[in-house]
Amino acid sequence: MNLRVVTVGIIAALAGATAGFVLANSLNRTTINALKAQIDNRQSSPQTTAPGQGDLGVSDEEIKAKIQEADSNPTDVAFQKNLGRGLYRFAAMKRDPILIEEAKRILERAKSLDPKDFDVLVDLGNAYFDIGYFKKDAAAFKSSRESYEAAMVIKPTDANVRTEYALTFYLSEPADLKRAHEEFAKALKLDPKQERALQFTTSAYIREGDFVNATKTIEMLKSVNPKNDSIPSLQTQIDTKTYTPTQ
Repeated sequence: MNLRVVTVGIIAALAGATAGFVLANSLNRTTINALKAQIDNRQSSPQTTAPGQGDLGVSDEEIKAKIQEADSNPTDVAFQKNLGRGLYRFAAMKRDPILIEEAKRILERAKSLDPKDFDVLVDLGNAYFDIGYFKKDAAAFKSSRESYEAAMVIKPTDANVRTEYALTFYLSEPADLKRAHEEFAKALKLDPKQERALQFTTSAYIREGDFVNATKTIEMLKSVNPKNDSIPSLQTQIDTKTYTPTQ
């Protein structure tokens, strides 16, 4: 069977460069800060790509060609899914909002062909999430929630998706901290070691000035992973009783 997928360059780059990062946690997205740190680290490394190629060794022409191929074969569900998911990861690594929009468009097409594909729904939610975050777009966050909700109907015990769902409430403007707490709590009930849920629950308590509960949840986070990158900042905020917004 010829399942046309993303270019070999994209697949190779994703498999080699992002394993344990973007592809960690069952292909779940990472926090925005972790993504920024990863990109910054990559940009400070010696350049290894050929002239005219992107950060992961894939040229703009290759990407455009694959997008055009997807548009020319709109009923090929496997191609739409594979390209949409691969393109989203590539765009997230590059922090490229234009490519994220393209990935979202292709993932929407894949969803229309197979509305119950869990992986497509999650990545579509992720794409809308990133658009909502970077553009401060309330409508995109709403679409992100709807996609996550559809995914959770299929897999209601997925703590990672529940956490991303909670983050849409935490990061919205204005934030809905009450709803965020409720959803983080559900995620932690599913997986008490879900680090992002513990991290942002702690941050939500700090935002509310509830340093007693913030102290409890940061200790839980420390017990799960004492090397979590967010701990120093969160601990400083608790110690000084100040809140530093998420970057």
